[in-house]
Amino acid sequence: MKEDIGLPKYLQLVSIIEQSIKVASKSYGEKLPSVAKSCRQHRVSRDTVLLAYETLKKRGIVYSVIGKGYFVKSFQVETQKRIFILFDELNAFKEALYISLLNNLGKHVVVDVFFHHFNDKVFQSLIEEANGNYSNYVIMPSNLKNAPKAIECLPKTEVFLLDQTRPVWKKYASVFQDFEKDMYQSLKKVEYLIQKYSTILLIYPGEKEPVGMVNGFLNFVNTTTIAYKIVSEFKPNLLQPSTVFVVVKDDDLVEIIEAAHAKHFKLKRDYGIISYNDTSLKKIVEQGITTISTNFTTMGETMAKMILQQQNNQVHNPCDIIIRKSL
Repeated sequence: MKEDIGLPKYLQLVSIIEQSIKVASKSYGEKLPSVAKSCRQHRVSRDTVLLAYETLKKRGIVYSVIGKGYFVKSFQVETQKRIFILFDELNAFKEALYISLLNNLGKHVVVDVFFHHFNDKVFQSLIEEANGNYSNYVIMPSNLKNAPKAIECLPKTEVFLLDQTRPVWKKYASVFQDFEKDMYQSLKKVEYLIQKYSTILLIYPGEKEPVGMVNGFLNFVNTTTIAYKIVSEFKPNLLQPSTVFVVVKDDDLVEIIEAAHAKHFKLKRDYGIISYNDTSLKKIVEQGITTISTNFTTMGETMAKMILQQQNNQVHNPCDIIIRKSL
């Protein structure tokens, strides 16, 4: 090992192992020299060898078997990072976020994506299986009760959180939506339009959705004289003249429009809609649905930059209300 080249010994050893894998054309599953043998061969400490092997393991180049050693897993030694991504579910918004992440991470980063579907046990199991096998962990914890405890097992500097935040997450790097602030500020921006209706009604299922949405809604209505309601699901009897709906789930959006057609209600004149999260379809449905939406492409760009530069920041992702003919 060279002492004066400005590169830590474990990274020098990583480079040596990479070259041996690449040049010697080792086969998949071929065992690498034991820790003890590498110590003697390269005149470095046991900790240095272990750190080198673990670095290669996190990049997906080698794998380990307890009690047996380290083995060749991949010949793609150009891979600089192997990233574990855990989303809550797959939808159009998460797809845009995922594509943005991939496009901005670069070609020498390998990404494995998983979904927990708002299940605490699945979340914990996936975290435990991933621990120690990746360079970084990009996690969307949603509002899962046991998520903080599950994430504690991961190295703090390697964890990056997406979308939702809580006080307990302050020690982790994150790109998040401030649902309370975003809801309040968006509704205030269109207050002059909302005041044309007699009632504002929030449909909030409360199963997976952040409670910040409700808090932001309440903060808004408490600054106005307009009557309001909060319900967990849409029922046709809720469609009354001069009501503006704030809709979290797209299923409820469809049911409202269907019920309005049955009653021959005209959108904007007889009732209004504000939907959460913009999609291409909402640009054209009923000549355009007003939406409150964060920019998921920007979220992916920001997260990729933080990972590549190892930044430990907490970033509020931009959100805006897009005014269309439904209001």
